[in-house]
Amino acid sequence: MSVRVLVVDDDDALRRFVERNLSARGFSVTTASNGLEALAVVGRDQPDLVILDIMMPRMDGLEACRRIRASSTMPIIALTALDTEADTVRILDEGADDCLVKPFGVDELLARVRSALRRVRWHSGAGAHAVLRFRDLELDTESLRTTVRNRELDLTRTELALLRYFMENAGKVLPHTRILADVWGPAYRGESHYVRVYVSRLRQKIEEDPARPEYFITEYGLGYRFAGWG
Repeated sequence: MSVRVLVVDDDDALRRFVERNLSARGFSVTTASNGLEALAVVGRDQPDLVILDIMMPRMDGLEACRRIRASSTMPIIALTALDTEADTVRILDEGADDCLVKPFGVDELLARVRSALRRVRWHSGAGAHAVLRFRDLELDTESLRTTVRNRELDLTRTELALLRYFMENAGKVLPHTRILADVWGPAYRGESHYVRVYVSRLRQKIEEDPARPEYFITEYGLGYRFAGWG
């Protein structure tokens, strides 16, 4: 069964460009021209991946992203003409898994799509079934059920992939560049802010006091360390 991708953009030419190139490579592509249409398609078809423009009429991409994320963990790649780190962080904070800055080429588009789908496959199918436990945090690698202090967590696909990566590398100091390469992929070189945003998300969901983390330890000038044993 082919991967189902929803492409949302009010620019007809760009939407056709993305649709044509994904369809030529075997993806099953549905399109929408604004956020309201996107929500209807998501509710009806439950695509495997959403590629979502940020600046659109009727309902913009940020609002659509928030609403999709409220009920789904499907990967979301945001398309944006805003190219500062602050803009990217704001978009990621709203629930997007990735940002692709316009204009972009086919190779970059495909690399981002492959990376998003690889994270889904990686966290759901890598290695034998195991239950990873550290203190009061538990992740079942088959069911993906994650609990902390006996409370079940609602994690996105990228959050799950990153959490599993940290738990499988507990105790190691992990540089930003290594985390990016191993979890996001080789197409991500300078986006260390991705790691910061997602570590912050995991802290908010897992730590008793995110300002004084016990699991996700910052090693200043080096990266992060998962301190699972306490």
